[in-house]
Amino acid sequence: MQTETLLYIVLAGIIALSLALFQYIYKSKKRSPIYIGLTFLRFLTIFSVLLLLINPKFDKVTYYNEKPNLVVAIDNSESIAYLNQDEKAKQLIEALKNNDSLHKNFNVEFYSFGKDLSTNDTLAFNEKQSNMALVFERLSDVYSNTISPTLLITDGNQTYGNDYEFMTKSYKQPIFPIILGDTVKYTDIKIQQLNVNRYAYLKNRFPVEVITTYNGNSNINTQLKVSSGTTTVYSQNLSFSSSKTSEIINFTLPANRVGVRSYKVELIPLTNEKNTVNNVKNFAVEVIDQKTNVAIVSDILHPDLGAIKKAIESNEQRKATILKPLDFLNKSNEFQLVIVYQPTNNFRALFSEINKLGLNKMVITGPKTNWALLNQLQSNYNQEITNQTENYQPNLNQNYATFIVDDLNFGDFPPLQSEFGEVTYNNSIQTILFKNINGTQLEEPLLATFETNGKKEALLVGEGIWRWRAQSFLNKKTFNAFDNFFGKLIQYLSTNKKRSRLNVDYESFYNGNDNVKIDAQFFNKNYEFDVNANLNIILKNKATDITKTFPFVLKNNAYQVDLSGLDAGEYSFAVNNASENISKSGKLKILEYNVEQQFLNANVTKLQQLATNSNTRSYFIDNVDALTNDLITDSRFVTIQKSSKNIVPLIDWKYLLALISLCLALEWFIRKYNGLI
Repeated sequence: MQTETLLYIVLAGIIALSLALFQYIYKSKKRSPIYIGLTFLRFLTIFSVLLLLINPKFDKVTYYNEKPNLVVAIDNSESIAYLNQDEKAKQLIEALKNNDSLHKNFNVEFYSFGKDLSTNDTLAFNEKQSNMALVFERLSDVYSNTISPTLLITDGNQTYGNDYEFMTKSYKQPIFPIILGDTVKYTDIKIQQLNVNRYAYLKNRFPVEVITTYNGNSNINTQLKVSSGTTTVYSQNLSFSSSKTSEIINFTLPANRVGVRSYKVELIPLTNEKNTVNNVKNFAVEVIDQKTNVAIVSDILHPDLGAIKKAIESNEQRKATILKPLDFLNKSNEFQLVIVYQPTNNFRALFSEINKLGLNKMVITGPKTNWALLNQLQSNYNQEITNQTENYQPNLNQNYATFIVDDLNFGDFPPLQSEFGEVTYNNSIQTILFKNINGTQLEEPLLATFETNGKKEALLVGEGIWRWRAQSFLNKKTFNAFDNFFGKLIQYLSTNKKRSRLNVDYESFYNGNDNVKIDAQFFNKNYEFDVNANLNIILKNKATDITKTFPFVLKNNAYQVDLSGLDAGEYSFAVNNASENISKSGKLKILEYNVEQQFLNANVTKLQQLATNSNTRSYFIDNVDALTNDLITDSRFVTIQKSSKNIVPLIDWKYLLALISLCLALEWFIRKYNGLI
């Protein structure tokens, strides 16, 4: 308490005593016990009121013990059951839950993980993927400011995400791996990796690369076979030894028929080979009969050009070529779509050629665009010429009705630079992105599509789209989200199909461990997105003729159904709206493959290295007692006594108000009883 406050309290006591003595002693000239008692009550009342006015503050210190956390992360993937470690893992979890010594020294918290992390400790060992790097990324956010040693109960076999071995650089908590599995080395041959493109072109040959490995000491012979249905399309004899433990086989296969073609790659098993599941891998290739050639025409050099080319060519069905206007005129018949980037005075002949060939196009403008010329070369839109520039951020139009657009958090994307002023459209347009200036959305399109005389066109008013692709990578750790968004725009522009009220977005085939998700959009007769549509998908397994119906769920600006977990096979489906006679049908294939069944042993080496990087030890599941003892005796994980200091003002002390009320009541009662009132 400050000295100034103490002086105020002493002064308040003097004033309160003086007033009480003046009223009951000095004025009345009486010294009876009643008057002395009344003087004391009046002193308490006045002094308490003055204390409330001064409102001194007191320090309140409380002490408490803080135990460290013990984070237990359990691998819930199928490989644990496949290695026959599921019962041991469950017994270990029960032992940890019932260990009083651990609970006395730690706050024990359980998590399970597969492809994602959850707080549910109910184990089924049915996760299709295991992503240990994600475990450390998520837990580092939760336990960044605490002492939280982490038990990682796993076989160490990761099938998804970044390599977890060096995650100690970002995860600062001590990690204690508990190894599920044994170190016995079994003789085994396996297909380590299979590399093949998703698409091939009719009457071409597509390359296949198979990486095979061998674990053993003797010389062995086997055969690699590739079959499609009952027909063997390729075979090769292989030999391995203790010195030759791997081989890479490259070959090509013909693409003779349009559609999805399924193949099986198989290594003939060895005698008494324990795991034959990893001898087989399935793959599929979609054969298409044409390729979309896109011309990117520009008179300037800009990073946007490379970003657009990369986004387009992320789909093997498309090829993009960057050309000068004059070069395009010499090759114009080779392209199905033209992207005109910031047209200048040299683009007069190009627009004439595009109109003559009836090509669809996308125009991207920016500060270097000659808008006076562009306004003359076409009649679909007109830009107000101000000779000033402005930065526009994008806002997604949730009601865009032409095709499904995923929200990439466009509001967080960097702005594009373009001519200041409004673009006036002379036709009906569909806006994908609105302009946004300083957080205010304008009802002006930043990116729009429209159709005139059977031709499709898009207009993007702004340069700097390369920053969007980079920002998408920072957000998602992959370019796929942006490339898919731009790819859908290119797909729409490169075809002349009419708009549909029901759009369905899906892949022709999915690998066995992929998430099988299908998106759909439904629009009313005015092509406005209908949030009340009742969409269902009727799915039929071609092999079993079993039909199942699943409802779509509204998610942002689209409907989605998750079909993950379906058995491998070929399916036909129909998506329909229950209230209207509108439907879309299609086919998809799920390839048989379980990545979690590819392992024979625990990855002991990597888990031990993880422990070394974390300055801890690794433990096998049969040696948990030693782990428990080490955790309890480790000086890094002791209970810490902490104090909490709070500054409490006197006005918050309710008992003082009660004392004032009591003193006033007693004083009134005594005076009334003795006839002094």
